[in-house]
Amino acid sequence: MSTILHSIDTQQVLAAANRLKGVVTRTPLTYNNNLSRRYQANVYLKREDMQVVRSYKLRGAYNMMSTLSPETLANGVTCASAGNHAQGFAWSCRRLNIKGVVFMPIITPKQKVNQVKMHGGDSIEIRLVGDTFDDCSAEAQAFTREHKMTFIPPFDDARIIEGQGTVGLEILEDQPKVDYIFMPIGGGGLASGVGAYFRTFSPDTKIIGVEPEGAPSMLRALENGGPVTLGILTASWTARR
Repeated sequence: MSTILHSIDTQQVLAAANRLKGVVTRTPLTYNNNLSRRYQANVYLKREDMQVVRSYKLRGAYNMMSTLSPETLANGVTCASAGNHAQGFAWSCRRLNIKGVVFMPIITPKQKVNQVKMHGGDSIEIRLVGDTFDDCSAEAQAFTREHKMTFIPPFDDARIIEGQGTVGLEILEDQPKVDYIFMPIGGGGLASGVGAYFRTFSPDTKIIGVEPEGAPSMLRALENGGPVTLGILTASWTARR
């Protein structure tokens, strides 16, 4: 896990929202009857599954790539992912008409590879390398340095985090009073962006992070006081980022 630290400027979340207008779907905040009855509360779901790539990952990838200079973009961009980030990256490459190279672990299901191809079209090249996400990421970053391209990380960049933070901006616009937000924590980009935005504009909201028992990266980091590397049992999960 990277030890890079970022200070998130909520004004940049607002700037990211402007960049993403007409690019991402402004997804609805939908009241869920079944969950509301079960938990005796008003439960809403932020429907990021309705994005063109079926996840919020498009927000961060496009936001970062759209801030790069024309000279930088001309050299091309890379990413390492076997999941939603790769699809958001591929879609952004096609939209911005830039060359992208997607590194995916060898074990990536063919369906996911095909989805990335569909979203990226002729704008991307896919390379299957390594058995885990970490192996794949190392190969991607070495390739990036060798070819003087720009690496678009799945979460560890302020511009990625600010793009994901626009999810929080939309939630507060639709529901100004929010007691709790439950968010998945993988790499932490979504939780960081939304958390920073709510800390500024809705500080009384309680943020609850949720992660798999078999991949407790945030829990272990909090216990350690900083990022830590998890054991081999989490390799199958990390391959899906």
